[in-house]
Amino acid sequence: MRAGPKGTVDVASLDLAGYPASRAKRRERFVTDYLITPRGVGAKEPFKLRPFQREIITGAFGPGIRTALVSLPRANGKTMLAAALGLAELFVGDASAEVLVVASDQRQSAITLKYAKRMVELNPELGERVQVYADRLYLPENDATLLPLPAEPGALHGHDPSLLIVDELHVVTEAVWEAVTSVTGKRPESLTLAISTPASSPDSIMWRLVEHGRAGTDKTFYFREYAAPDGCAVDDRKAWRIGNPALACRDPFLSEDGLEAARKTIREPVFRQLRLGQWVTGVESWLPWGAWTDCAVDRRVSPGERVVLAFDGSASGDSTALVGCTLDGHLWVEGLWENPGDPRWRVPREDVSHAVDVAFDRYSVAELACDPWGWRSEIESWAQRHGEKRVLEWNTGAAQRMAPATDRLFQAVTTRAVTHDGDERLAAHIAHCVAKRTPMGDLVSKDKRGSPRKIDAAVAAIVAFDRAAWHQTRNRKRTRSFAS
Repeated sequence: MRAGPKGTVDVASLDLAGYPASRAKRRERFVTDYLITPRGVGAKEPFKLRPFQREIITGAFGPGIRTALVSLPRANGKTMLAAALGLAELFVGDASAEVLVVASDQRQSAITLKYAKRMVELNPELGERVQVYADRLYLPENDATLLPLPAEPGALHGHDPSLLIVDELHVVTEAVWEAVTSVTGKRPESLTLAISTPASSPDSIMWRLVEHGRAGTDKTFYFREYAAPDGCAVDDRKAWRIGNPALACRDPFLSEDGLEAARKTIREPVFRQLRLGQWVTGVESWLPWGAWTDCAVDRRVSPGERVVLAFDGSASGDSTALVGCTLDGHLWVEGLWENPGDPRWRVPREDVSHAVDVAFDRYSVAELACDPWGWRSEIESWAQRHGEKRVLEWNTGAAQRMAPATDRLFQAVTTRAVTHDGDERLAAHIAHCVAKRTPMGDLVSKDKRGSPRKIDAAVAAIVAFDRAAWHQTRNRKRTRSFAS
């Protein structure tokens, strides 16, 4: 790249008169006619579109498509394809085409620009027509620009993109996505194309768009998801090929030994997310991947059975949980009240109190351990009705007490010394838990402050299991004392 002012381009425009009218076919044709692979497999050879890449182009640039989302594991050529499509847009897109490449930061977005620059440099026909600047590409004959931008709302306003590429949507915030969508759609034909690995949490704009795409009800939205089958073994190489099209296609550019090396050096949930394209809840979770599911059994707690109950309540619009545990360590949800998404919703306190009374009538309750915050009057009422020795305050905010209880359930889950009934709501709350390190041991918390992903049932399960273990231990001591 020459520094300083650029010279006047005095060569004729490329002859694209014979190109097809189809948006997708025009871009495919340009990529294969003019682009050179800048690095990796096939470096310095004509850019060879694999079948899965043609599928993406055909779908994303289909008639009437305004937004496209491609979920794809790492190392499947996402950024390289984005650079190729961005460069093609300069030549075969709208007059005065504007290509914006948005990534998590300026450095990441510049990677796409770097690939596009190298493609220009490798083909003299492009090199003598495209002006290469440090921060952008410019095609004078068409007044077209390719410009990388950081994922910051302020940087996106004032543009009129014909193609807006979002690289790694999983790190993009709601505010950035709103800024992205606010500048698109001004042209008769324009496309927002997001290419990304899955996010580490369903609490993300990408997950919302994945759900939208899976529903299949929006004709202007193209969605393609490449992922290994749910539940597959992490070392299943057939599943690897299903999730990684660059591994399974003709002339692959991804190798199995590279995936195997990654599998051995990163945690399983991270491997599933980044290299198998799966949506997993264990990337940052408290429990190991699949450990909670492995403890599910088909069991119903019998009326009159000796149990412990644990209560974790919300004072207003959050969720409230009542979880039970038998003395031999079987957990179930006795009651769970969750906000359905209504900002005016409040916990139905009378329903909660009724559920507590029903549980005391149904089972032989050794103890009801209650987090007192916001529910002191109800706890006092329960103690009056069911016995002050059986209804106890158990402050879940006390780390010196909660940390050992958290560790107890963790160890029980990983050794399958606890069982549960497979309740999906409890499983979701367990999956939402992130381990928070403290000097007293791990505590569970939400993935971030203000997250809508609730963990109240998980907290109640930790307390219930801990108190059930205490009562079981006391019963054993009494039995040994009586026998002696």
